[in-house]
Amino acid sequence: MSKYYQQDIETASREEILAIQNEKIAKQVKRVYENVPYYRDLMDKKGVKPEDIHSVEDIQKLPFLTKSDLREAYPYGLLGCDLKDCVRIQSTSGTTGKRVVAFYTQSDVDLWEECCARAIVAAGGSNEDVCQVCYGYGLFTGGPGLNGGSHKVGCLTLPMSSGNTERQIQFMMDLGSTIICCTPSYAAYIGETLAAMGYKPEDNKLKAGIFGAEPWTEEMRQSIQKSLGIKAYDIYGLTEISGPGVAFECEAQTGMHINEDHFYAEVINPETGEVLPEGEKGELVFTCLDKVGFPMLRYRTRDICVLTREKCSCGRTHVKMTKPMGRSDDMLIIRGVNVFPSQIETVLLNEGYTPNYQILVDRVNNSDTLDINVELAPEQFTDKIRDIQAREKALEGAMRSMLGIGPKIHLLAPGSVVRSEGKAVRVIDKRKLHD
Repeated sequence: MSKYYQQDIETASREEILAIQNEKIAKQVKRVYENVPYYRDLMDKKGVKPEDIHSVEDIQKLPFLTKSDLREAYPYGLLGCDLKDCVRIQSTSGTTGKRVVAFYTQSDVDLWEECCARAIVAAGGSNEDVCQVCYGYGLFTGGPGLNGGSHKVGCLTLPMSSGNTERQIQFMMDLGSTIICCTPSYAAYIGETLAAMGYKPEDNKLKAGIFGAEPWTEEMRQSIQKSLGIKAYDIYGLTEISGPGVAFECEAQTGMHINEDHFYAEVINPETGEVLPEGEKGELVFTCLDKVGFPMLRYRTRDICVLTREKCSCGRTHVKMTKPMGRSDDMLIIRGVNVFPSQIETVLLNEGYTPNYQILVDRVNNSDTLDINVELAPEQFTDKIRDIQAREKALEGAMRSMLGIGPKIHLLAPGSVVRSEGKAVRVIDKRKLHD
């Protein structure tokens, strides 16, 4: 069974990868300048011409694109080709302002599905596997991306979409699914439901899970691996760049390999825009090297991470990114302290609690409040108020050590936190911080 989907490119030397990138970037910038007036204006304002870009070294001369540019140019302003050449759109959920609509030519779809196929093979997938895709289908990129990747690998694909957990489990058990693709919070819920139905982890045939679309911690990974009896792999992507499969984990589970033959990654100081050296933490920026329909150049993802070229035991040579460590724009600042939801999840799992929680931030009498609702596992539940209060106090202490501020913890009965079959809503910020 092959370890790689496209071995030659996935294990190419650094020199070979650079040669591919340098050839592609010069062509891509010329094409974008000629076909995307919105970006041409940004380049003109910066005094940059396509002939100034000879290699990826020159990318730093180009202007950035941000989500606000995408909203301003909505719907067709960043289209990179004739509309008749596009075969599909995908879109973000649009939680703030206008939706982001991304366009795909057939070659863009093929490229994206190949990247997802690489991720599936890296997780041990082959044409002998049954791959159950429980990401949402439709405009959301999760379902279509992994579905296409699964087809390319030759897996028997179960296009389940999200929701209807009992049906998911029936198909999983009856058809012997070996790979599952969904959000980590939904994977945790499936594990929880299987246990409630009396199944043990060894009763299913799953061997691997490919989880993404929301932040999750190493502790949550261990918890999912245990409850489903699998190895859990991270996958990264965003609609603006194509969808899942921009980067993926291998069996080393020490970061995600970026598909560098298609996407060039930089890490910048989010305040100044200065490019940071490898190994430094900053905001991830992507340039699409060969996408045609929606060719993003220097797109600021707002995800905070570190890039590393340390040799990987899997043999892949593409640069690795760490799991996003939060975002430059959705970090919570509470009473002057920077708080990332992933820190809270880490404490909960380390202290033996479930990953079913909700963070409530408010402002009362000009002072920020931080409340965390945490659901108890059935075996932890007790109706002794004194016991619950003692546990809440202990957990508040552990949170204060991690965060630097003390939240109010509320331990709730099993099943109290609303489950999500898509992206889990972890944070409810009631403060009026933005217009």
